[in-house]
Amino acid sequence: MKPLSLKTLLAGVAKVSGNEMVQAVVTDSRAAGPGTVFVAIKGERADGHDYAATALAQGALCIVAEHPIEGVPAEKTALVENSLNAMIKIGGNYRAQYHPMVLGVTGSVGKTTTKEFCAAVFSAFGETLKTEGNQNNELGVPNTLFRLDETTEYAVVEMGMDHMGDLHKLSLAAKPDAAIITRIGVSHIEHLGSRENILKAKMEICDGMAPGGVLVVNGDDDLLSKAMVSRDLRKVTFGIDDRFAQVTAQNIESSTKGEKFLLCDKQNGEFSVFIPAVGRHNIYNALAAYTLATRQGLDPARAAAALENYQTTGLRQHLVEKNGMLVIEDCYNANPDSMRAGLEALAALAAKRGGKRVAVLGDMLELGDISEAAHLEAGAIAAENGVTLLVTYGPWGERIAEGAKAAGVPNVYHCTDKQDAAQLLAQQCTAGDTLLFKASRGMKFEEIFEAFYKLLKDE
Repeated sequence: MKPLSLKTLLAGVAKVSGNEMVQAVVTDSRAAGPGTVFVAIKGERADGHDYAATALAQGALCIVAEHPIEGVPAEKTALVENSLNAMIKIGGNYRAQYHPMVLGVTGSVGKTTTKEFCAAVFSAFGETLKTEGNQNNELGVPNTLFRLDETTEYAVVEMGMDHMGDLHKLSLAAKPDAAIITRIGVSHIEHLGSRENILKAKMEICDGMAPGGVLVVNGDDDLLSKAMVSRDLRKVTFGIDDRFAQVTAQNIESSTKGEKFLLCDKQNGEFSVFIPAVGRHNIYNALAAYTLATRQGLDPARAAAALENYQTTGLRQHLVEKNGMLVIEDCYNANPDSMRAGLEALAALAAKRGGKRVAVLGDMLELGDISEAAHLEAGAIAAENGVTLLVTYGPWGERIAEGAKAAGVPNVYHCTDKQDAAQLLAQQCTAGDTLLFKASRGMKFEEIFEAFYKLLKDE
C-alpha cells in the first residue's frame, strides 16, 4: 500500500481527527504498528475489538470500530455501523487514487481458475495485479485493492459472495471496467434458495461498472445466456455449444498435458490455442479470459497465445504421476458443477491411457437442503463417466457411494478413516490407472493422497 492521508482513506466512512499518512490497513493486531489503521472485525473465533487497545499501544494511528472500546481514546476511534462494510469502503477509497483497468471475476464455479487465466493473458500486455489465493471476500477484495500503485496497468480482482448484496458492495469499491460471470450453479443455494436468486446476486458485479462496461458471460449457461444487462453496459458471450456465442471453441483435442482447440472469434477470426489444463471446464475458463481481454481492446492473437502461460494454483486439478499412475489432485473446492467437471476430466484423461478410472470423492459442503440429492447425483455422474473404482469418505460421501451403487459403478467402497482409504487405493491401483481426488476444502483430502503416496514409496 502506498501512503495515503487518513482523512482521504476514511472519507465517507467515519469522522477522524488528524490527517497523518497511513502506511497500511490491518485487521490483525499483530500487524499493527506506526502508520497503520486497525479495523476491528468481529469474527466467528475472535472479536477484533478485544485487541484494539493492543493495536493502539503498538502504534496504530486509529481504530475503526463498531462501538467505543475501553483503553482506546475517543479521538483515536473511528466509529462505524459495520466494520466489514467499512473495510470495503476504505478499499474503495484507496482504489480511487489509481486508474488501472480493473477486471472483475465471479461465478459459482471456476472463478479462481478464470482469474488465473485472465492474469496470464493481461500480463502479456503490461504490469498486472491479481487476487492472490482465494482472497475474494469482504476482507480479501480490499486487501487486493491496497496493493494497487502507479505501476499497475491491469488488476484482475476475484469477487465471491454468500448473500444478496455482497457483490454490490465489492463492485462499488473495485469499480471494474469489465467483468466475467463464469457460470450460475448451486454452490450458494443454501443462502439464496434458487439459481435464479444466485443469478441476481452474481449480476451485482455490474453495479460498480461505468457506462460502456463489458460483461462477459458463459453462453452455454441456461440462465446467463438469457440474462439482461442495463442499456449502458454491453454483454458478450463465449461458449462451446452455443452457436450464437461471439467466442467459441471447436476441434477440441484432449491430452494429459492439456487441451488444444480452435478458438473462433466472430469479431477477430480464428486462432489455434493450447492450454496447460485438462477438461472442458478449463476451456470455458480460457475462453472467458480471451473474450474479456479482446473486448477491452487488446490484440486477439497475443491474447490467444498468452493462454498457454496459465499456471495452476493450489490443489486445483494438479496433475501428478506416481508409479505409472496419473493423479488429479482437485481438492480445493467442490460443488455439483465442479464435481461433474472433475469426473468428466477423469474420463477424458483415462480414455487416452486405458487402465482403471478411480474416483476418490468426499463431501460437498454448504449445499443446504439439496445436499442429499446432490451427493446421490454425484454417484450417478461417476457412473456416467465410467468410473470403475470409487472410494468415498465423509458423512455425505456415503450418499455418493449409495448413488454410485444404484447407478452401476462396479467397485464402491466407503471409508470412515483416511488411512484406510489410502491403504485401499495402494492395494487396488496399478500403473496405467487414472485417479481423481475431489472434495470440498474442509475435508482435507490432501491427507488421503499424501498417505497414498507414502504407501507407494514404502512398497
